[in-house]
Amino acid sequence: MGSRLIPRLLSAGHDVAALTRPGSASRLPKGCHPIIGDALDGASYAAHVQPTDAFVHLVGVSHPSPAKAAQFEAIDKCSALQAFGVAK
Repeated sequence: MGSRLIPRLLSAGHDVAALTRPGSASRLPKGCHPIIGDALDGASYAAHVQPTDAFVHLVGVSHPSPAKAAQFEAIDKCSALQAFGVAK
């Protein structure tokens, strides 16, 4: 979803930064500011969030299902809780 959202935000004139893993910053669209960090560790990116007008959380397991409950807990829930704490 980020690959579709970021270009639209940039086209609309927004300043966009995106959390990315080490080594993946080059995959971001031109004009998007990379923030190297870990979505499961809010402290790794907290200093780059405030102040901001919007914070969009797009981390999650693809094609969630009951069979992926453990992955959901470990990735979706954990990253969302970290993001909530950082964006407060």
